[in-house]
Amino acid sequence: MKGDTKSKSLRIAAFGFRSIPPAEGAAGADKFAMELFPRLVRRGHSVVAYNRKYAGVHVGVDDYKGVKIKTFKTVRRKGFDTFIHSFKCTFDIIFNNTAKIVHIQNGGNSIWALPLRLFGKKVFISQDGIDWKRDKWPWYGKIYLKLSAVISAYFPNEIIFDNIIAKHFFEKKFKKEFKFIPFGSEVDKVKEDDAILKRYELERQGYYLFVGRLIPDKGLHYLVPAFTASKSSKKLVLVGGSPNPSAYESELKSLSNSNIVFAGYVYGDDVTRLMLNCYCYIQPSDVEGLSPVILSVMGLGVPLIVSDIEENKYAVQDTAIQFQKSDIGSLTEKINFAEDNYDVMKELAAKAKTRALRAFNWDTVAEEHEKVFQGSD
Repeated sequence: MKGDTKSKSLRIAAFGFRSIPPAEGAAGADKFAMELFPRLVRRGHSVVAYNRKYAGVHVGVDDYKGVKIKTFKTVRRKGFDTFIHSFKCTFDIIFNNTAKIVHIQNGGNSIWALPLRLFGKKVFISQDGIDWKRDKWPWYGKIYLKLSAVISAYFPNEIIFDNIIAKHFFEKKFKKEFKFIPFGSEVDKVKEDDAILKRYELERQGYYLFVGRLIPDKGLHYLVPAFTASKSSKKLVLVGGSPNPSAYESELKSLSNSNIVFAGYVYGDDVTRLMLNCYCYIQPSDVEGLSPVILSVMGLGVPLIVSDIEENKYAVQDTAIQFQKSDIGSLTEKINFAEDNYDVMKELAAKAKTRALRAFNWDTVAEEHEKVFQGSD
């Protein structure tokens, strides 16, 4: 709300995500944008958010909860889609003077800090992880991301990390201190409606769930065989898809059986309903930032199994079952544990909800971003 801030209104432009509200290919960056930017508007600031338009995928809105939406076309080719879209956004911000503050998601976009700073803009990069460790990138993409990390460290006004492990890595590497602001965990209440369950022939607490991009980073090539090897007779629902055409989904389907449901893209309240009604949520990632999906699941009080990467351990602490990263046998064992010890799973979920709502709050996230934007030189 406007009365929440005593300082003057800021003019903010933001890019680096796909679209708000989310569309096909959505990921954590879109969830972050959808939660943060309307809250900044409510705090009295103007925000222009730049959506991407792909062939056949377009969110046709010009306003989202007070956020002005500008949409530019881009291509579907991985990596190049972001580069082309970010170039168009940068050009528009500079030559149409759409903002004084520029918030960019994804360290791979840090190159655009150079012209933006040259034209007098304050630039802030949100970095969620050590991007070049992600298997989805080819060798030349990883080299580019390593160079981008150097640019991120020195040319924006500030890097903002949501991932404490990545923050420590960058601070050690570049001998500088950076900001840390975690994601929030709250999810809007939804009306009871079992249409989404009927669509996929699901029963309440009759399925395990994963929501996210179907890419190697997420570890689904461990989850699918681990689940099929488990004692569970429930279903496994995979919500999402690859952001670009990929053989990875075909590989996953070849490992599957009839109990595994590829639900495709599901958005908004229906995702929340799937989370609330699942038996357990599983996040098998090899590489992750501070996952907004994990935080949402925790905030809903839903039982959770996660890989034991540092980022997940930081998020859940002792409130979820953890399996050894990349280990199919370890994940199978934890799924079997969930089958046999659901009272324990529910007790942990209650602890997770308390932790999430105390430590990860979206209104606090907005307030902290506001302070960073206002306080930089």
